[in-house]
Amino acid sequence: MPDTGEAMEYIILIAVIAGLLLGAAVGLVVSGKRRKQLPPTTPQKGSLTEAPPAAAVEEAALPAPAEPTEAEAAAEVPALDVPEPTAGRLVRLRSRLSRSQNSMGKGLLALLSRDHLDEDTWEEIEEVLLVADVGVAPTQELVERLRTRVKVLGTRTPDDLRALLREELLALVDPTMDRVLHTARHTEEEPPRPAVVLVVGVNGVGKTTTSGKLARVLVADGRTVLLGAADTFRAAAADQLQTWGERVGARTVRGPEAGDPASVAFEAVKQGIADGADTVLVDTAGRLHTKTGLMDELGKVKRVVEKHGPVDEVLLVLDATTGQNGLVQAKVFAEVVDITGIVLTKLDGTAKGGIVIAVQRQLGVPVKLIGLGEGADDLAPFDPAAFVDALIG
Repeated sequence: MPDTGEAMEYIILIAVIAGLLLGAAVGLVVSGKRRKQLPPTTPQKGSLTEAPPAAAVEEAALPAPAEPTEAEAAAEVPALDVPEPTAGRLVRLRSRLSRSQNSMGKGLLALLSRDHLDEDTWEEIEEVLLVADVGVAPTQELVERLRTRVKVLGTRTPDDLRALLREELLALVDPTMDRVLHTARHTEEEPPRPAVVLVVGVNGVGKTTTSGKLARVLVADGRTVLLGAADTFRAAAADQLQTWGERVGARTVRGPEAGDPASVAFEAVKQGIADGADTVLVDTAGRLHTKTGLMDELGKVKRVVEKHGPVDEVLLVLDATTGQNGLVQAKVFAEVVDITGIVLTKLDGTAKGGIVIAVQRQLGVPVKLIGLGEGADDLAPFDPAAFVDALIG
């Protein structure tokens, strides 16, 4: 028999074990009840563990492009220039013309205002006119008419002299000449075809620039224009002409460098017919008038273009600062192609205004346009009355 002490130790140990077993059983029961009360484990909308739909993943990965702003949309399409209307251009530029030309008018008025007009005075009047590049024959004609009318007039007030001089100079410039640019589309033909304008001239007169400015003149008058870059000998000419055209929305037809100018001109007119253009403006190479072969080539350009129909205008560009030397160029060009009009450039510089009278008298062809500055819209239709007013100040 174990003693009483040992019996008590066994009883205590059994009680402890029984308590532990009872606690474990109670814990298992409570845990089971909690599991039954927990909600399903499906992720709630908006929780961090929610899996987004596939479409949402795509939208997050590839956000929709932002719509361009009005300013950005406008920047993508460059704005075209709006050329200044041609009506009144020469009147606006008259003060500029007057500043460089009125030495002729002032000189004549001063001489005619003398109390006594002797032979020496008339010789001085002739000299003023010759220096102004009026030419020998027109000068002699004007002096004779002035002599006669001054004698009839008798007393000469400044206003009388100004009116007299204006009238006689205007008669020399000849306001009756047809200065209209024939650039209207030939709608009466089948198929309708555009008017064709050839621009010719020697190197250095500003021919390609004048062609670009002329395109602006035509656009300002409501014409749709197509440009032909037939100056294939000068690499920069086609680029320059195309730049001018792009400013006013005019398309440019060009060919390979050193290509056949006649082919380019032909294709330009062909494209103009297809596009329904009003006017095809062809810039030809700046050819030296002393090179017979090059002049023959200019004649070829005109003949090839005329397979589509007659050329409406052949405009000869002359540098007004060359004076009487320009008349030599004009005569040679007139022998190769039928010149229909003259464009005088650089008339705002050191040019003598009398060249207008001389070139018209020499060729029997009107001055139709004059260049009075470096600005894009400084090419103006020639207005005889405004021109004479500028000459006499």
